Amino acid sequence: MTHDDLIQRFESNAIPGEAFHHADHVHLAFAYLQKYPAPQALERFIAALKNFAAVNHKPQLYHETITYAFFFLIRERMVRTNSAGWDDFTRANPDLLIWKNSILSRYYHQATLESEFARHVFVLPDKLSC
Repeated sequence: MTHDDLIQRFESNAIPGEAFHHADHVHLAFAYLQKYPAPQALERFIAALKNFAAVNHKPQLYHETITYAFFFLIRERMVRTNSAGWDDFTRANPDLLIWKNSILSRYYHQATLESEFARHVFVLPDKLSC
């Protein structure tokens, strides 16, 4: 499936909610970043995620801090690794595909990520990276 196909399928709600997991979110962000400049990619990615959550009757699942943090980590890694495509990217960045005990635990206290404030407003990292 091409990046355009993935974006089109996601935006048209052709992907069932139960079939869309963390690694799929990372892949979708990667696809948007391949297709659009970062600000536009972020705007479209957020709109698509919010729509997906609403269509699946789970709007409370959208989390702004997690979305922004992963999005910009993905963007940084795309540039740093100069990956030729999704497969190269995943081989170079397996840590971005882990959901439980994710890379965000290096940057955020768990209480911060669990807060309602962080769910609705992007919060800068509050933990030193190790």
